[in-house]
Amino acid sequence: MKIDVLLGLQWGDEGKGKVVDVLTPHYDVVARFQGGPNAGHTLEFEGQKYVLRSIPSGIFQGDKVNIIGNGVVLDPALFKAEAEALEASGHPLKERLHISKKAHLILPTHRLLDAAYEAAKGDAKVGTTGKGIGPTYTDKISRNGLRVGDILHDFNKKYAQAKARHEQILKSLNFEYDLTDMEKTWFEGIEYLKQFHLVDSEHEVNRLLAEGKSILCEGAQGTMLDIDFGSYPFVTSSNTICAGACTGLGVAPNKIGDVYGIFKAYCTRVGAGPFPTELFDETGKKIRDLGHEYGAVTGRERRCGWIDLVALKYAVMVDGVTQLIMMKSDVLDGFDTIKACVAYRMDGEEIESFPFDIAEGVEPVYVELPGWKTDMTRMTSEDEFPEEFNAYLTFLEEQLGVPIKIVSVGPDREQTIIRYTEE
Repeated sequence: MKIDVLLGLQWGDEGKGKVVDVLTPHYDVVARFQGGPNAGHTLEFEGQKYVLRSIPSGIFQGDKVNIIGNGVVLDPALFKAEAEALEASGHPLKERLHISKKAHLILPTHRLLDAAYEAAKGDAKVGTTGKGIGPTYTDKISRNGLRVGDILHDFNKKYAQAKARHEQILKSLNFEYDLTDMEKTWFEGIEYLKQFHLVDSEHEVNRLLAEGKSILCEGAQGTMLDIDFGSYPFVTSSNTICAGACTGLGVAPNKIGDVYGIFKAYCTRVGAGPFPTELFDETGKKIRDLGHEYGAVTGRERRCGWIDLVALKYAVMVDGVTQLIMMKSDVLDGFDTIKACVAYRMDGEEIESFPFDIAEGVEPVYVELPGWKTDMTRMTSEDEFPEEFNAYLTFLEEQLGVPIKIVSVGPDREQTIIRYTEE
């Protein structure tokens, strides 16, 4: 068996949670391989709306195994709140969710460090979610981190040492804080964590593969936020690309099967960082309002713009995407004209490949396509697609060189149309 991977191809917020929930019935296992509670995967079905931060989106399918892999960073306090809310709504977790012992823990002082570092940067701040993700990955790489498995072995001593080191840094930054309430809820989260299956996930994943189980890997954020290949330094702190599934779960590259790449029919970004196709006019505001473009975790207003095919082709390349999934097609229903960026103009030269730095002096080169001016939300088959929408799909497939397998026409699980269905 092979592991299939589901990834966001833009700057996050592409709608991965809904797609995982749609695809999950075809898999035995769903696994998260990177990121932390800065992710917000929104799912809507049966009149209910759920936002998952650390828990895999397959949790709503009762017979599935869900795994939080070693590449994830976990905040016990936020995890407890998320898990208890799901259990209260009738979704039992303890028998469905397995957590890697090698996943790193976000400490209360990591969150303080996140805030202190951002404050010190002033106008040059990255715009993090303030969840302590960056400082936790920093400790991981510098070999100072605490892992989930540590809570079972002399944990208080290890925690005290890490806390003392962080407090020295906070003191040097003249950052004032009070840890009392944060530590209380955090240690309650630690005790709650002990009730779950804490596993050596690399052994478990490979054992499940050997047994013929089908596995879907769920990525967080998006390719353009990858620490190596994204719009650095305005990126997240982990590898969000397909290769991150190998290191974040402990599987070999030759075990990767299909790579599903998710993108919106337009483009959004949260926080600071370059965004060549960003719209500052009424069109951008209209996209934001129609698409309800506000962060699922932070509530922050998302920046909106036309689709960027230079960045998208780059993401398809580094991820090895085999099938594309287009989200929020319906948001563009009312536009007379749809624009797509096919190149950048930099220093008087037109380029089609994603450059080293897009921070300044990048002007998008657009092509225009006719809008479909049709309500897509009621459609249940691609046979109902208007001619102009089919032309948009064909244009994107020709540009990207990969088929668009799934089209989403609304937020609900049912508003998902699968194309090219094999007989």
